[in-house]
Amino acid sequence: MPTLQLKLSPPQAAERVARLARTLTQLSTELLGKRQEVTALTVEEVWPGRWFIGGRAASEPTAMLEIRVTAGTNSAEEKADFVAAAFNALEQQLGGLAEASYVVVQEVAAGDWGYGGMTQAARKKKAPLL
Repeated sequence: MPTLQLKLSPPQAAERVARLARTLTQLSTELLGKRQEVTALTVEEVWPGRWFIGGRAASEPTAMLEIRVTAGTNSAEEKADFVAAAFNALEQQLGGLAEASYVVVQEVAAGDWGYGGMTQAARKKKAPLL
């Protein structure tokens, strides 16, 4: 897994949002080694005048992407590569971005989350040793 939450302003066409979802999922697979079939992504669109930078309404497209991964599963270099590639993908598909647009990689302890009713820690215990 990971989970990704993307906030965008201004709202985008459904086709663009779907393309972004595919691209960001692919980047999490290629750069962070995450399994595509258990990667979930949600998108929240923020109307102009509801996103502020420096106390002023944003005048350019803006984005904030947060991705949660299990702590210790990615190196600092992998996370940096993901941040750069995700920002680039957002910038390309949205036609430029305000500098104050963010990509955040959050590490969550294996015992604090999971999917399918099982924590990542429990999943690791069940995995056969190679």
